[in-house]
Amino acid sequence: MSTATTAEPEVLTPDTIPDPEPVYSCPNCRHWIAEGVLACPDCGTLVYAQHLNRIGAAAAEAEREKRFPDARALWATALPWLPDDSEQGAKIREHIASLDARQGRIDEKAQRWRKRLGPLAPIVFGIAKFKSALFLLFKMKFLLGFLGYFAIYWALFGWKFALGFTLSILIHEMGHYVAVRRRGLKADLPMFLPGLGAYVRWYNQGMDLKQLAAIALAGPLWGLFAAVACAGIYLKTGNTLFEALAYTGAWVNLINLIPVLGLDGAQATYALNRLGRGLILASCGVLFALMREGVFLFIGAGMAWRMFTNDAPEENSVGTLAYYLGLLIALGAFLFFVHDPGSISR
Repeated sequence: MSTATTAEPEVLTPDTIPDPEPVYSCPNCRHWIAEGVLACPDCGTLVYAQHLNRIGAAAAEAEREKRFPDARALWATALPWLPDDSEQGAKIREHIASLDARQGRIDEKAQRWRKRLGPLAPIVFGIAKFKSALFLLFKMKFLLGFLGYFAIYWALFGWKFALGFTLSILIHEMGHYVAVRRRGLKADLPMFLPGLGAYVRWYNQGMDLKQLAAIALAGPLWGLFAAVACAGIYLKTGNTLFEALAYTGAWVNLINLIPVLGLDGAQATYALNRLGRGLILASCGVLFALMREGVFLFIGAGMAWRMFTNDAPEENSVGTLAYYLGLLIALGAFLFFVHDPGSISR
């Protein structure tokens, strides 16, 4: 259970597009230009053409997805980087006007339907949105992977545990998914690999190590929440199935903090320098002594190895260190206080 990144462009919004660095030489003729000049006075080349192309690609994608207000806002962010009298600026203004008209027709049509439906309008529009959400949720790859994952654990432990465990894994992966989307990036729905695990593929561009670590640790955090929910149901009902789900869920999420291979702990460790990794190693020793959970030995061993790899940054991310330690302590304490059912009945 991890995340996989590619270099495809992220889903950009007006709030996530950073201003370009100042340009002092023409991209075409390389002549010097003063700061604030938007078109080269010698050859007429647009100085910030690369930034404008990026905005245009994001706006076109928003239009393809029929997100016309987002597309309009994106096109509007391009205007400050174009000369006022430029042909490109005039075309963008015309296009913005057409988007306004298009969105106006959509709003007018929706308003007419609201009047026709009267008090039933909120229900009808809510059902329409719900159907769209279901269509998105149950894309074929996601559904087949989910069902295959569920089928394997059904054969091993019975359908009740299989359903609960698969949903717990889904919650873990949705932690990654939501963390990615909150940062304005594009992410695919979780992919389940029956018998192996699951992952979320997302598209990274310009993310720093702290943000990558936060996305990686969001999965175990949501997994902890799912385990706590199962424990709460067990305490309320006495149903040992939920005790088994709580313990297993916490154990799996703690395993994911081992800093090796493609596990979440490995992704988070990139934001820790050697001192931070050493503190995690020492903490694992203390936690093992207190809780006698063998998984801390594996996490500690992995962190000991990572102390000697050449991927440690010079500066430590204190936030990532606190996040990592908090999850270790919380998940370890959970395993310590929740009884291990030992076996799962059908």
